Amino acid sequence: MTPVEADSPLLVVLRTLLALAVVFVLLTTTGWTTISHRPVPGPSRAAALAAWARDRIDHRPLPGPNTPAGGIAAFFARIGPARAAGLAERHPLVVGNLDGAPTALRYRANRITLGRALTVERDRVHDTRLSPEGLHEAQRRLDRFVSLMRPGRQILAFDPTGTGRTAEVLGDLTRARHVSVIVPGVDTNLLTFQKTHRRYGAPAGMAESLYRAERQASPGARVAVIAWADYTAPAGVGVDAMTGRLAEAGAARLVRLTEALPGDARVALFCHSYGSVLCGVAAPRLPARVTDLAVAGSPGMRVERATELRTPARVWAMRDADDWIADVPHLEVGGVGHGADPVAPEFGARLLSARGAIGHSGYFEPGTESLGNFAAIGVGSYGQLVCAPADNACHGGISGTEGP
Repeated sequence: MTPVEADSPLLVVLRTLLALAVVFVLLTTTGWTTISHRPVPGPSRAAALAAWARDRIDHRPLPGPNTPAGGIAAFFARIGPARAAGLAERHPLVVGNLDGAPTALRYRANRITLGRALTVERDRVHDTRLSPEGLHEAQRRLDRFVSLMRPGRQILAFDPTGTGRTAEVLGDLTRARHVSVIVPGVDTNLLTFQKTHRRYGAPAGMAESLYRAERQASPGARVAVIAWADYTAPAGVGVDAMTGRLAEAGAARLVRLTEALPGDARVALFCHSYGSVLCGVAAPRLPARVTDLAVAGSPGMRVERATELRTPARVWAMRDADDWIADVPHLEVGGVGHGADPVAPEFGARLLSARGAIGHSGYFEPGTESLGNFAAIGVGSYGQLVCAPADNACHGGISGTEGP
Protein backbone atom coordinates (compact mmCIF):
# COMPACT_ATOMS: atom_id res chain seq x y z
CA MET A 1 0.00 0.00 0.00
CA THR A 2 1.42 3.40 -0.97
CA PRO A 3 1.56 6.36 1.47
CA VAL A 4 -1.26 8.02 -0.42
CA GLU A 5 -3.45 4.97 -0.01
CA ALA A 6 -2.57 4.72 3.71
CA ASP A 7 -3.83 8.26 4.28
CA SER A 8 -6.86 8.00 1.99
CA PRO A 9 -10.23 9.24 3.28
CA LEU A 10 -11.72 5.81 2.61
CA LEU A 11 -9.20 4.12 4.91
CA VAL A 12 -9.83 6.68 7.64
CA VAL A 13 -13.58 6.03 7.40
CA LEU A 14 -13.04 2.26 7.52
CA ARG A 15 -10.84 2.54 10.60
CA THR A 16 -13.43 4.76 12.31
CA LEU A 17 -16.21 2.31 11.52
CA LEU A 18 -14.07 -0.54 12.86
CA ALA A 19 -13.54 1.29 16.14
CA LEU A 20 -17.23 2.09 16.49
CA ALA A 21 -18.18 -1.48 15.61
CA VAL A 22 -15.94 -2.87 18.34
CA VAL A 23 -17.44 -0.47 20.89
CA PHE A 24 -20.94 -1.53 19.86
CA VAL A 25 -20.07 -5.22 20.22
CA LEU A 26 -18.56 -4.64 23.66
CA LEU A 27 -21.62 -2.71 24.78
CA THR A 28 -23.98 -5.44 23.68
CA THR A 29 -22.04 -8.53 24.75
CA THR A 30 -19.91 -7.87 27.83
CA GLY A 31 -22.55 -6.80 30.32
CA TRP A 32 -20.52 -3.89 31.68
CA THR A 33 -22.47 -1.80 34.13
CA THR A 34 -23.39 1.73 33.20
CA ILE A 35 -23.86 4.04 36.18
CA SER A 36 -26.08 7.02 35.47
CA HIS A 37 -25.05 10.37 36.92
CA ARG A 38 -28.25 11.23 38.77
CA PRO A 39 -28.15 14.21 41.13
CA VAL A 40 -28.80 13.37 44.78
CA PRO A 41 -29.46 15.63 47.76
CA GLY A 42 -26.57 16.62 49.98
CA PRO A 43 -23.98 19.32 50.55
CA SER A 44 -23.83 21.72 47.61
CA ARG A 45 -20.38 22.46 46.28
CA ALA A 46 -21.65 25.64 44.61
CA ALA A 47 -23.12 26.89 47.90
CA ALA A 48 -19.93 25.96 49.75
CA LEU A 49 -17.78 27.92 47.30
CA ALA A 50 -20.12 30.92 47.50
CA ALA A 51 -19.87 30.94 51.31
CA TRP A 52 -16.07 30.65 51.07
CA ALA A 53 -15.95 33.62 48.70
CA ARG A 54 -17.95 35.76 51.16
CA ASP A 55 -15.74 34.95 54.16
CA ARG A 56 -12.83 37.13 55.30
CA ILE A 57 -9.76 36.84 57.52
CA ASP A 58 -8.13 40.10 58.63
CA HIS A 59 -10.62 41.82 56.32
CA ARG A 60 -9.03 40.03 53.37
CA PRO A 61 -10.79 37.58 51.04
CA LEU A 62 -9.84 33.93 51.25
CA PRO A 63 -7.73 32.51 48.41
CA GLY A 64 -9.67 31.19 45.45
CA PRO A 65 -9.95 27.41 45.13
CA ASN A 66 -7.83 27.52 41.96
CA THR A 67 -4.96 29.33 43.65
CA PRO A 68 -1.67 27.42 43.08
CA ALA A 69 -0.85 24.97 45.86
CA GLY A 70 2.10 27.07 46.99
CA GLY A 71 -0.16 30.07 47.52
CA ILE A 72 -2.65 27.98 49.49
CA ALA A 73 0.14 26.59 51.68
CA ALA A 74 1.49 30.09 52.33
CA PHE A 75 -1.98 31.33 53.30
CA PHE A 76 -2.48 28.61 55.91
CA ALA A 77 1.03 29.11 57.27
CA ARG A 78 0.24 32.80 57.72
CA ILE A 79 -3.08 32.45 59.53
CA GLY A 80 -1.91 29.73 61.97
CA PRO A 81 -3.51 26.49 63.22
CA ALA A 82 -6.35 27.99 65.27
CA ARG A 83 -7.85 30.07 62.48
CA ALA A 84 -7.19 27.28 59.98
CA ALA A 85 -9.25 24.93 62.18
CA GLY A 86 -12.02 27.53 62.24
CA LEU A 87 -12.08 27.61 58.44
CA ALA A 88 -12.32 23.82 58.34
CA GLU A 89 -15.33 23.99 60.67
CA ARG A 90 -17.06 26.68 58.63
CA HIS A 91 -16.12 25.49 55.15
CA PRO A 92 -15.28 21.77 55.35
CA LEU A 93 -16.26 20.95 51.76
CA VAL A 94 -13.84 23.57 50.45
CA VAL A 95 -10.94 23.04 52.87
CA GLY A 96 -11.10 19.26 52.55
CA ASN A 97 -10.52 19.51 48.80
CA LEU A 98 -8.06 22.38 48.78
CA ASP A 99 -4.71 21.33 47.31
CA GLY A 100 -1.98 22.96 49.37
CA ALA A 101 -3.90 22.98 52.65
CA PRO A 102 -2.23 21.06 55.50
CA THR A 103 -2.85 17.33 55.17
CA ALA A 104 -4.17 16.83 58.72
CA LEU A 105 -6.52 19.78 58.26
CA ARG A 106 -7.94 18.22 55.11
CA TYR A 107 -8.52 14.92 56.92
CA ARG A 108 -10.37 16.82 59.66
CA ALA A 109 -12.48 18.85 57.23
CA ASN A 110 -13.48 15.78 55.23
CA ARG A 111 -14.67 14.00 58.37
CA ILE A 112 -16.96 16.95 58.99
CA THR A 113 -18.35 16.82 55.44
CA LEU A 114 -18.70 13.04 55.69
CA GLY A 115 -20.69 13.43 58.91
CA ARG A 116 -23.05 15.90 57.29
CA ALA A 117 -23.48 13.76 54.19
CA LEU A 118 -24.16 10.75 56.39
CA THR A 119 -26.94 12.65 58.20
CA VAL A 120 -28.56 13.46 54.85
CA GLU A 121 -28.52 9.81 53.77
CA ARG A 122 -29.90 8.62 57.13
CA ASP A 123 -32.94 10.79 56.46
CA ARG A 124 -33.22 9.60 52.86
CA VAL A 125 -33.31 5.88 53.72
CA HIS A 126 -36.56 6.55 55.59
CA ASP A 127 -38.08 8.80 52.91
CA THR A 128 -41.19 7.02 51.65
CA ARG A 129 -41.33 9.30 48.62
CA LEU A 130 -38.26 7.61 47.12
CA SER A 131 -38.61 4.77 44.64
CA PRO A 132 -37.19 1.36 45.60
CA GLU A 133 -34.18 2.16 43.44
CA GLY A 134 -33.74 5.51 45.20
CA LEU A 135 -33.97 3.90 48.63
CA HIS A 136 -31.41 1.27 47.62
CA GLU A 137 -28.98 3.94 46.41
CA ALA A 138 -29.48 5.96 49.61
CA GLN A 139 -28.67 2.89 51.70
CA ARG A 140 -25.55 2.21 49.65
CA ARG A 141 -24.37 5.79 50.07
CA LEU A 142 -25.07 5.63 53.80
CA ASP A 143 -23.04 2.43 54.10
CA ARG A 144 -20.19 3.99 52.14
CA PHE A 145 -20.08 7.09 54.34
CA VAL A 146 -20.15 5.02 57.52
CA SER A 147 -17.23 3.01 56.21
CA LEU A 148 -15.20 6.08 55.21
CA MET A 149 -15.69 7.52 58.70
CA ARG A 150 -14.22 4.53 60.50
CA PRO A 151 -11.39 5.44 62.89
CA GLY A 152 -8.00 5.58 61.25
CA ARG A 153 -9.16 6.27 57.70
CA GLN A 154 -7.43 9.31 56.18
CA ILE A 155 -9.65 10.96 53.60
CA LEU A 156 -7.65 13.46 51.55
CA ALA A 157 -10.53 14.50 49.29
CA PHE A 158 -14.28 14.06 49.53
CA ASP A 159 -17.14 15.52 47.54
CA PRO A 160 -20.54 13.77 47.77
CA THR A 161 -22.04 15.85 44.96
CA GLY A 162 -23.68 13.64 42.32
CA THR A 163 -21.95 10.28 42.11
CA GLY A 164 -19.12 11.73 44.19
CA ARG A 165 -15.34 11.80 44.35
CA THR A 166 -12.87 10.83 47.03
CA ALA A 167 -9.22 10.07 47.77
CA GLU A 168 -7.78 8.09 50.67
CA VAL A 169 -4.24 7.95 52.06
CA LEU A 170 -2.58 4.87 53.54
CA GLY A 171 0.55 5.66 55.53
CA ASP A 172 2.04 8.93 56.76
CA LEU A 173 1.86 11.29 53.79
CA THR A 174 3.77 14.11 55.48
CA ARG A 175 6.80 11.93 56.32
CA ALA A 176 6.80 9.63 53.29
CA ARG A 177 9.85 9.43 51.04
CA HIS A 178 7.93 7.44 48.41
CA VAL A 179 4.34 8.26 47.45
CA SER A 180 2.34 6.00 45.13
CA VAL A 181 -0.84 7.33 43.51
CA ILE A 182 -3.37 4.88 42.07
CA VAL A 183 -5.44 6.34 39.22
CA PRO A 184 -8.43 4.04 38.48
CA GLY A 185 -10.62 3.85 35.39
CA VAL A 186 -14.21 3.52 34.18
CA ASP A 187 -17.11 3.38 36.66
CA THR A 188 -15.12 4.84 39.54
CA ASN A 189 -17.28 6.81 41.98
CA LEU A 190 -18.15 6.89 45.67
CA LEU A 191 -20.21 3.71 45.54
CA THR A 192 -17.51 1.73 43.73
CA PHE A 193 -14.56 3.18 45.69
CA GLN A 194 -14.40 -0.04 47.69
CA LYS A 195 -15.97 -3.45 47.19
CA THR A 196 -16.40 -6.68 49.10
CA HIS A 197 -16.56 -8.84 45.99
CA ARG A 198 -13.51 -8.39 43.73
CA ARG A 199 -12.00 -6.25 46.45
CA TYR A 200 -8.69 -5.60 44.72
CA GLY A 201 -10.38 -4.29 41.58
CA ALA A 202 -11.64 -1.19 43.44
CA PRO A 203 -9.46 1.83 44.35
CA ALA A 204 -9.48 1.27 48.13
CA GLY A 205 -8.53 -2.39 47.73
CA MET A 206 -5.87 -1.56 45.14
CA ALA A 207 -4.28 0.89 47.58
CA GLU A 208 -4.46 -1.53 50.49
CA SER A 209 -2.82 -4.26 48.45
CA LEU A 210 -0.07 -1.99 47.08
CA TYR A 211 0.69 -0.44 50.48
CA ARG A 212 1.10 -3.89 52.05
CA ALA A 213 3.28 -5.07 49.14
CA GLU A 214 5.51 -1.99 49.31
CA ARG A 215 6.10 -2.46 53.01
CA GLN A 216 7.04 -6.07 52.36
CA ALA A 217 9.32 -5.12 49.47
CA SER A 218 11.20 -2.54 51.56
CA PRO A 219 10.32 -2.77 55.28
CA GLY A 220 12.37 0.28 56.21
CA ALA A 221 11.01 2.58 53.54
CA ARG A 222 8.70 5.44 54.48
CA VAL A 223 5.85 4.95 52.03
CA ALA A 224 2.37 6.29 51.47
CA VAL A 225 -0.23 5.19 48.94
CA ILE A 226 -3.13 7.31 47.69
CA ALA A 227 -6.29 5.73 46.29
CA TRP A 228 -7.14 8.65 44.02
CA ALA A 229 -10.75 8.57 42.85
CA ASP A 230 -10.93 12.36 42.83
CA TYR A 231 -12.07 12.83 39.24
CA THR A 232 -15.24 12.21 37.28
CA ALA A 233 -14.67 8.90 35.50
CA PRO A 234 -16.69 7.61 32.53
CA ALA A 235 -19.83 5.77 33.52
CA GLY A 236 -19.80 2.47 31.70
CA VAL A 237 -18.57 2.00 28.14
CA GLY A 238 -19.76 4.74 25.86
CA VAL A 239 -18.68 7.98 24.28
CA ASP A 240 -16.97 9.25 27.45
CA ALA A 241 -14.89 6.08 27.72
CA MET A 242 -13.79 6.30 24.09
CA THR A 243 -12.83 10.00 24.11
CA GLY A 244 -10.50 12.17 26.17
CA ARG A 245 -12.96 14.74 27.51
CA LEU A 246 -13.10 13.43 31.08
CA ALA A 247 -9.40 12.58 30.99
CA GLU A 248 -8.59 16.22 30.25
CA ALA A 249 -10.54 17.43 33.29
CA GLY A 250 -9.14 14.67 35.49
CA ALA A 251 -5.57 15.34 34.33
CA ALA A 252 -5.76 18.92 35.61
CA ARG A 253 -6.82 17.60 39.03
CA LEU A 254 -4.05 14.99 39.06
CA VAL A 255 -1.39 17.57 38.23
CA ARG A 256 -2.61 19.77 41.09
CA LEU A 257 -2.46 16.82 43.48
CA THR A 258 1.13 15.95 42.56
CA GLU A 259 2.18 19.58 42.84
CA ALA A 260 0.56 19.93 46.27
CA LEU A 261 1.87 16.79 47.98
CA PRO A 262 3.78 17.70 51.16
CA GLY A 263 7.56 17.37 51.44
CA ASP A 264 9.83 16.27 48.64
CA ALA A 265 8.90 12.58 48.30
CA ARG A 266 9.37 10.87 44.97
CA VAL A 267 6.02 10.07 43.35
CA ALA A 268 4.99 7.09 41.22
CA LEU A 269 1.69 6.93 39.34
CA PHE A 270 -0.09 3.61 38.79
CA CYS A 271 -2.75 4.11 36.14
CA HIS A 272 -5.29 1.40 35.38
CA SER A 273 -7.50 1.20 32.29
CA TYR A 274 -9.04 4.63 31.51
CA GLY A 275 -6.85 6.01 34.28
CA SER A 276 -3.91 5.51 31.90
CA VAL A 277 -5.62 7.81 29.39
CA LEU A 278 -5.80 10.45 32.12
CA CYS A 279 -2.14 9.89 33.06
CA GLY A 280 -1.10 10.23 29.43
CA VAL A 281 -2.88 13.57 29.14
CA ALA A 282 -1.35 14.76 32.43
CA ALA A 283 2.19 13.56 31.67
CA PRO A 284 3.64 16.72 30.06
CA ARG A 285 2.51 18.85 33.02
CA LEU A 286 3.58 16.59 35.87
CA PRO A 287 6.23 18.00 38.24
CA ALA A 288 9.75 16.57 38.24
CA ARG A 289 9.08 14.74 41.50
CA VAL A 290 6.98 12.23 39.50
CA THR A 291 9.70 9.73 38.63
CA ASP A 292 7.63 6.79 37.37
CA LEU A 293 4.42 6.36 35.39
CA ALA A 294 3.13 2.79 35.17
CA VAL A 295 0.06 1.73 33.18
CA ALA A 296 -1.86 -1.55 33.27
CA GLY A 297 -4.67 -2.71 31.02
CA SER A 298 -4.37 0.49 29.03
CA PRO A 299 -6.59 1.38 26.05
CA GLY A 300 -3.91 3.96 25.10
CA MET A 301 -2.38 7.17 26.39
CA ARG A 302 -3.47 9.44 23.50
CA VAL A 303 -0.01 9.35 21.93
CA GLU A 304 1.75 7.08 19.44
CA ARG A 305 5.11 6.89 21.24
CA ALA A 306 6.19 7.15 24.87
CA THR A 307 8.51 10.01 23.92
CA GLU A 308 5.44 12.05 22.93
CA LEU A 309 4.34 12.08 26.58
CA ARG A 310 7.10 14.67 27.07
CA THR A 311 7.89 13.61 30.61
CA PRO A 312 11.23 12.74 32.24
CA ALA A 313 9.41 10.06 34.26
CA ARG A 314 10.12 6.43 33.41
CA VAL A 315 7.15 4.95 31.52
CA TRP A 316 6.21 1.35 32.35
CA ALA A 317 3.45 -0.79 30.83
CA MET A 318 1.96 -4.23 31.42
CA ARG A 319 -1.01 -6.26 30.26
CA ASP A 320 -2.22 -9.67 31.34
CA ALA A 321 -2.75 -12.22 28.58
CA ASP A 322 -6.44 -12.57 29.57
CA ASP A 323 -7.21 -8.84 29.57
CA TRP A 324 -10.00 -8.03 27.10
CA ILE A 325 -8.51 -4.56 26.52
CA ALA A 326 -6.16 -6.24 24.03
CA ASP A 327 -9.14 -6.66 21.68
CA VAL A 328 -9.98 -2.95 21.65
CA PRO A 329 -8.52 -1.18 18.57
CA HIS A 330 -5.56 0.89 19.72
CA LEU A 331 -6.02 3.88 17.47
CA GLU A 332 -7.37 7.42 17.52
CA VAL A 333 -9.59 8.68 14.71
CA GLY A 334 -11.56 11.90 14.92
CA GLY A 335 -11.20 12.03 18.70
CA VAL A 336 -12.46 8.45 19.16
CA GLY A 337 -9.96 6.03 20.68
CA HIS A 338 -6.80 6.63 22.67
CA GLY A 339 -3.89 5.94 20.35
CA ALA A 340 -1.18 3.30 20.23
CA ASP A 341 -0.95 0.24 22.46
CA PRO A 342 1.47 1.00 25.34
CA VAL A 343 2.64 -2.64 25.48
CA ALA A 344 3.58 -2.68 21.80
CA PRO A 345 7.39 -2.72 21.57
CA GLU A 346 7.41 0.21 19.16
CA PHE A 347 5.60 2.39 21.73
CA GLY A 348 8.80 2.51 23.75
CA ALA A 349 7.60 1.84 27.31
CA ARG A 350 9.51 -0.47 29.67
CA LEU A 351 7.47 -3.68 29.61
CA LEU A 352 6.73 -5.52 32.86
CA SER A 353 5.39 -8.97 33.61
CA ALA A 354 1.78 -9.19 34.74
CA ARG A 355 1.84 -12.93 35.40
CA GLY A 356 -0.97 -14.00 37.71
CA ALA A 357 -3.16 -10.97 37.05
CA ILE A 358 -6.19 -12.71 35.60
CA GLY A 359 -8.42 -10.46 33.52
CA HIS A 360 -8.74 -6.69 33.37
CA SER A 361 -9.10 -6.02 37.10
CA GLY A 362 -6.55 -8.41 38.58
CA TYR A 363 -3.36 -6.33 38.50
CA PHE A 364 -3.40 -5.54 42.23
CA GLU A 365 -4.23 -9.06 43.41
CA PRO A 366 -1.83 -10.23 46.16
CA GLY A 367 0.75 -12.72 44.94
CA THR A 368 0.78 -11.54 41.31
CA GLU A 369 3.93 -10.42 39.51
CA SER A 370 2.03 -7.31 38.46
CA LEU A 371 1.60 -6.24 42.10
CA GLY A 372 5.19 -7.17 42.90
CA ASN A 373 6.40 -5.00 40.05
CA PHE A 374 4.23 -2.09 41.16
CA ALA A 375 5.60 -2.36 44.70
CA ALA A 376 9.20 -2.44 43.45
CA ILE A 377 8.61 0.72 41.43
CA GLY A 378 6.85 2.37 44.36
CA VAL A 379 9.83 1.93 46.70
CA GLY A 380 12.48 2.37 44.03
CA SER A 381 13.76 -1.22 44.15
CA TYR A 382 14.18 -1.53 40.39
CA GLY A 383 16.45 -4.55 40.70
CA GLN A 384 13.43 -6.56 41.92
CA LEU A 385 11.43 -5.96 38.75
CA VAL A 386 10.34 -8.86 36.56
CA CYS A 387 10.35 -7.83 32.92
CA ALA A 388 7.87 -9.04 30.34
CA PRO A 389 9.21 -11.66 27.91
CA ALA A 390 9.16 -9.04 25.15
CA ASP A 391 11.51 -6.78 27.14
CA ASN A 392 13.93 -8.77 29.28
CA ALA A 393 15.99 -5.67 30.08
CA CYS A 394 13.18 -3.36 31.20
CA HIS A 395 15.16 -2.10 34.20
CA GLY A 396 18.28 -1.36 32.20
CA GLY A 397 19.87 2.06 32.51
CA ILE A 398 18.45 2.80 35.97
CA SER A 399 21.23 3.67 38.37
CA GLY A 400 20.93 2.36 41.90
CA THR A 401 18.03 1.76 44.22
CA GLU A 402 16.20 4.52 46.03
CA GLY A 403 16.89 4.74 49.76
CA PRO A 404 14.21 4.65 52.48
